[in-house]
Amino acid sequence: MKKACVDAVVAGLKEAGVTFISYLSDTWLKEVYERVTRDPHFRVVAATNEGEGVGICAGAWLSGLRSAMIMENSGLRVATEPLARLGLTHGIPVLLLMSFRGDLGDQNWWSQPHGLTMEPLLRALRIPYRVIRDPGEIRPAIVKAQRTLDATRYHAAVVFGEDLI
Repeated sequence: MKKACVDAVVAGLKEAGVTFISYLSDTWLKEVYERVTRDPHFRVVAATNEGEGVGICAGAWLSGLRSAMIMENSGLRVATEPLARLGLTHGIPVLLLMSFRGDLGDQNWWSQPHGLTMEPLLRALRIPYRVIRDPGEIRPAIVKAQRTLDATRYHAAVVFGEDLI
C-alpha cells in the first residue's frame, strides 16, 4: 500500500479510537500491519485465519477495546460463520479493513473469485461497507465505519481498492 495511504489508515484508526488490531498476512496491506505492530498505540495479534482473527477482535471488544481486523477480502469467506454468529446472534461487532483482491484492474487470475464474491457476501451478512479508491477517503471512512459499528453494535467494513496499493 502506498505510504500516504498507510498514514491515512493509521490516522483513521487512531481517530476512531481503535487500540487493538488482529491481522492475517496480506501483501497488499503488509505495510499497514507492519506499521501498527511498531506503533505503541496499538496492541497487535496475528491470526492463523480470518475466522480466528474476527474472534480475537470480538474478545477485545468484550473487554472494552475498539478493535479492527486487517485482512484480504478472500478471508471474508473464511470468516462468514464467525461474523454471522457474533454479529447476528450476539451483537458483538468487528471492524473489518480489507484489501479488494479481484478489483477492476487486478491482473491476478486467482484473485478474481475474491472480487466476485466479496460484495454479495457483505450484503448477505448485512454488513455496511465502503469501497475506497481515493486516498483522501480513507481516514473519514474508517471513522464513519467505527461510528456505525458503535451505533448498531454490528460489523462494518472498509475495503481498499486496487488504486491505493
